[in-house]
Amino acid sequence: MSNNNEALAIKFRCPAELEGKIPPPVPASLGLPGWLKAMPTQAFNAMSNREEDTVKRCPPFVDAMTSGFLMPLVCDLKIENGEITWDNDLPSGGVLEFPRSPVGFHDESQVIGSPLFEQDRFLIKFVNLWTIEAPAGYSLFFTHPVNRFDLPFTTLTGMVDCDQFHDSWIHFPARWHDTNFSGTLPKGTPVAQCFPVKRENWVAQTAAMTPDETSRAQELSNRMAREPGLYRRQFRT
Repeated sequence: MSNNNEALAIKFRCPAELEGKIPPPVPASLGLPGWLKAMPTQAFNAMSNREEDTVKRCPPFVDAMTSGFLMPLVCDLKIENGEITWDNDLPSGGVLEFPRSPVGFHDESQVIGSPLFEQDRFLIKFVNLWTIEAPAGYSLFFTHPVNRFDLPFTTLTGMVDCDQFHDSWIHFPARWHDTNFSGTLPKGTPVAQCFPVKRENWVAQTAAMTPDETSRAQELSNRMAREPGLYRRQFRT
């Protein structure tokens, strides 16, 4: 049985022919975007008339971006006038066949009736060539790379029981929302972020605060107003 200090492993495997030829998944902490690194930690707030912390110093914002693993784009994608092209020199499959195209498509009929539906507009599908195995009892929650509003697409969210399903591919459908985008999406661009989720049963309990809980909540609110960075110093794990 694991303890709190023992790291659990997510196992990513690729066909032997592709080892060293496709970018590997990386811990999200190693894939922070340049704009976050370049952001100032404080900026002038005209409403309060003082310097205040930016989201770069907001632990929940940054912790979400640095948790889990990022799944990479297989190769450069060139986008021009709504057309996607690529130059992918992957070798042919051996015993195991695998897709050589970095993207596929979903017909719009698959999302008819949903907010994703647009007439005569496909959803793209980022091809992933890594199988993914989670420890027993864990699923993987796949979603758009957190807070990456700069990317011209939005990856759809899904959950897969990767402790059971781990011998085949999981691809990532996405909506290309920036129809004016023109340029190259570089190899290695994160197309999805995955978080291990332990499968457990939960129930919601609601109640009015007791007098003691009310007092504690007010005291903490007052402290947070007086002491910037309190959460980061005292509550962040």
